[in-house]
Amino acid sequence: MSVPSAVPRTAPIAIAPKPPPRFPPSRQASINYSDSFSGFRSGINTPDTDSLSGQPTSPCEACLRRRLECVMSDDEESCVACQTNGAECSLGESPPPRKRKLNGDAEESGSKRRKRRQNPPSLSSTVTTGMSLIEEMANFGGPTLLKRTLGLQSDRYSQYIGPTTDFEPSLINLSPFDPHDESLLARGTLRKVGDEDTFLMLPDSLTPGHAHIIEDVDEIESLVAPHGRKLIDLYFRIVHPGFPIVQKSVFYEKYDRSHREFSPPLLAAIYILAINWWDHSEELASLPRPNVRELERLVRVTLADAMYRPKLSTIQAGLLLSQRPEGDQWAPTAQLVAIGQELGLHLDCSSWKIPPWERGLRKRLAWALYMQDKWGALAHGRPSHIFSSNWAVPVLTPHDFPDIDWEESDAEARIETERGRTLFCQMVQLSQILAEILETFYTLQATRAVANAGPQGTQLVLSLAKPIQLKLKEWYSGLPDSVRMDSTFQSATMSQSNSNNNNNNNRLSSIGYLHLAYFATEITLHRRIIRSIDASCSSSSGSTIASLSASVNSTTSSNPSSTASNIDPYIQHICRSAAKARLISAMDFVNRLTPSHLRAFWYFASKTNFALIGTFGSLLWATSPGREEADWYRRRLGEYRWTLSVSSKPGEGHKGLTEFAMGMLDISTGLLKQLPEKPLLSRSGSAVNVGVGVNAEVMRSQSLLALGTGTGSAQRGGYGVGSPASSGFGRMGSMSGFNESYVRGGPDRRYQQPARGDASGVQSPRSISSDSSDEGGYGNFSVTAGMAGLAD
Repeated sequence: MSVPSAVPRTAPIAIAPKPPPRFPPSRQASINYSDSFSGFRSGINTPDTDSLSGQPTSPCEACLRRRLECVMSDDEESCVACQTNGAECSLGESPPPRKRKLNGDAEESGSKRRKRRQNPPSLSSTVTTGMSLIEEMANFGGPTLLKRTLGLQSDRYSQYIGPTTDFEPSLINLSPFDPHDESLLARGTLRKVGDEDTFLMLPDSLTPGHAHIIEDVDEIESLVAPHGRKLIDLYFRIVHPGFPIVQKSVFYEKYDRSHREFSPPLLAAIYILAINWWDHSEELASLPRPNVRELERLVRVTLADAMYRPKLSTIQAGLLLSQRPEGDQWAPTAQLVAIGQELGLHLDCSSWKIPPWERGLRKRLAWALYMQDKWGALAHGRPSHIFSSNWAVPVLTPHDFPDIDWEESDAEARIETERGRTLFCQMVQLSQILAEILETFYTLQATRAVANAGPQGTQLVLSLAKPIQLKLKEWYSGLPDSVRMDSTFQSATMSQSNSNNNNNNNRLSSIGYLHLAYFATEITLHRRIIRSIDASCSSSSGSTIASLSASVNSTTSSNPSSTASNIDPYIQHICRSAAKARLISAMDFVNRLTPSHLRAFWYFASKTNFALIGTFGSLLWATSPGREEADWYRRRLGEYRWTLSVSSKPGEGHKGLTEFAMGMLDISTGLLKQLPEKPLLSRSGSAVNVGVGVNAEVMRSQSLLALGTGTGSAQRGGYGVGSPASSGFGRMGSMSGFNESYVRGGPDRRYQQPARGDASGVQSPRSISSDSSDEGGYGNFSVTAGMAGLAD
């Protein structure tokens, strides 16, 4: 069987050992690991001895029984393995085997890697080598947090052995495993972490860029010196609470010893993110910033190298880099998902034989990767890479966040850490609902199903949307108080009033990205409903824009029924009203954001989520049946753009956060100018007041029946007027966030933009009087339609 000279990193490795390959000068070269294991014994590569013939003439009985290499400790009274296991070493009863000292310095340097690979005898040696304590302590004995890690070893990386590879699971179980659950094979060392899950441990030394690790991490540290520790403090104060994918206590423990203990791309990624809040440190604000461009160059090179020897730190670095406003790209997300699967992040590690802190870290990283995939799929309009059929990660629990225990001495930091844990867990739950929406409505198969349904397409969409809307309602109603916007608005205001002269001391709140993600999820659901309605109304005349042009050119009458023959007008009215309510609530939310929110950490998808609000408003404008409604959306979109502009002014957080949304809004409104003028519809003839009249109850009953509910469902939450407990497809005063009087013709409570202490410090150009009486039914929204009104 011939073995190719170069195989991809994830490809099976040739069994037969071959001479060591010579890598090309490029640090991006292909790799062949087939020869990595000549002289390899129990995961130990020994440059100075052969695994079979180079053993001491008299190894201890315990090492001989377990087929381990016998390495003497510094005191030469017993071997390292026996000291680790608390066993009595047989060598202690005989003269020390002095052959170990004959080779002098060469023996000592050659055995450093061997000792790290098996059981390092002391902490001091690990510090002098500049390697990661967490990684080097993989097999260290004694009471340590860092013992027996799987995904963070210094000189080995792991590959999950899947069920369809050339490794047969039944044969793997026949392998003799030592007490460390490892078994040496010609291809590497098997590491069994559970009854069903096994990994192949491979050496780092033959991967591209390995020789440059210390050089790279030194260069990264020199670029920020002497401010490295202050930047790390900034990261854990601002970014980490809302995105807890790094083990805080372990990170500080490592950094206090040496920066060389870190993976270069992870250290660079943390510095790059922290520099965004450079001005929030009183000690750094007056100093020049480090060279971010050079840091970004180094992180690109070192991360590409790290992908050849993937570890948990590789996933951490990739996820952190993706949180930059300009760092969101779809192709790197696919790479991270593939690396995560190679590390087994898609599996249930709850019962694995790894340290408890690593189980929690793996679960957090897995869900962070899940969110990156789902929100990236939404932002880029791409198919997701993660499917529920191959996802076994359990839900997060408080035990998966050990940093909270570490913060016991700092009450304020502990509160922020707990809030961050809640925020992260709620974002995971919301991402699961988003994933269901994408799978139900936006796959190619789902799109074809709705198209094939023809005139019944809207009914199909509504029947599929109702249970998802109920899940969104339950998610929102179950939000803990600590992450509700109404409470944080009050706390942010109090914080500002107590420290008007020192804004840097204010606690920043990242919960804004959670609520913005909620509105983006709602909008994603309602976009599909509005599209289906518009397609049903215009199915007889082709595309939506073409049908709008045709309807305007053919008639200017006030009778819209000619374009709505394929759908119940009352259903159309209710769906558009619910969609309008989501838009108003989302705009009101953005309007209420304070500097404490805008200056905080925002999840990578937030810039797209801001833009989706404007895109949704543009869709409702484009599909408006008449001129009056279209003008209403035009004015509201103008006000929304003004809010975005004042939220991105210099000195108020990250300018790119809302600049992207403004650019997309300008594009959308520019395209809308190409639409022909819409007809002027009379109040009595427009779809707005459909259902008000003699046959209103009959229409309502028929519409609800068409949605799969009985006439009594109106009070339990159909896609119409329901009880306060209903979903957004029910009563307007509930999760939908809009006023029931809009449908029932109640008092004219106009929607107002509240005067607030927002990022601008001034009030919107719109006032109550700006909502002229010609808006009629399109303006009677209460200010409580925003997030504050959703708290009930």
